[in-house]
Amino acid sequence: MIHVLALIGVISISFSAVFVRLASVSPVTATFYRAAYAAPVLALLWAFKRRDDRRTRREHALAFASGLILSVDLALWHESIALVGAGLGTVIANVQVVFVAALAWALYGERPSRRTLALIAAVLAGVALTSGLARPDAYGASPMAGVAFGLGSGVCYAAFLLVFRASNRSLAPTAGPLLDSTLGTVVGALGCALFDRHFALAPVWPAHGWLIMLALVSQVFGWMLIATALPRLPAVETSVLLLGQPVCSVLWGVVFFAERLSPLQWSGAAIVLAGVVSVNWIGVRTRGQPPPEPEELITNP
Repeated sequence: MIHVLALIGVISISFSAVFVRLASVSPVTATFYRAAYAAPVLALLWAFKRRDDRRTRREHALAFASGLILSVDLALWHESIALVGAGLGTVIANVQVVFVAALAWALYGERPSRRTLALIAAVLAGVALTSGLARPDAYGASPMAGVAFGLGSGVCYAAFLLVFRASNRSLAPTAGPLLDSTLGTVVGALGCALFDRHFALAPVWPAHGWLIMLALVSQVFGWMLIATALPRLPAVETSVLLLGQPVCSVLWGVVFFAERLSPLQWSGAAIVLAGVVSVNWIGVRTRGQPPPEPEELITNP
């Protein structure tokens, strides 16, 4: 049953890029409403578990700060989706695991092994291939720019993961930290709106129907299921299951939007996906720790 919950959660968040494309709103508009529509639902869920939430003020503040970072991540990711498609945009953003390793090395002295460094180099080479290398058969309105925004999203998401992990040392009910982070995303999106000339607060239909689906299916339903299931699964299984998110996103891009990637881009996507799951798996085995907390392994939302 736990495997089923995890799989449903992963499939749910894999539709994020699809909902963003269908909404056809500006990147920051999608970011703002994804969080704004999810916040009331998360608040209701948290209300039932409020007595079990014993986090300190510092942990509340860190969760909120993680949401500020996430707002930048999502804005960059949504722009990448517009430029290079739902599938590749999601694959590229999942290089966050590479940047998590780099930040952990810089901040905590956790030096990666030679094998991990080799995998990171392979992942970055795969990212270069996903850009199409300026070839005429490359898919996307602007593949090179799309890859650049995707890499920026990966950096921000790595920072989000590190801050969000620190915000829940008390192991509070999942809805609590997620609510604080989502509220931070709302505020952060308003700040990012200064750099998005197409940002719009006025609801327009059917665009906002897709944004409501984005909030409920990905931000609430998907994340809650994943956070519940992953701590109860072995590390290898979590890595494989989470790999399903970018894989599904690539499939949805082909099915819903006829995103026809070039052979070079398909090769790059395969290298990135294989490298990401390998870095996760080797990192867990090297440390000899139990399966990571859900915040450590969740793919881009």
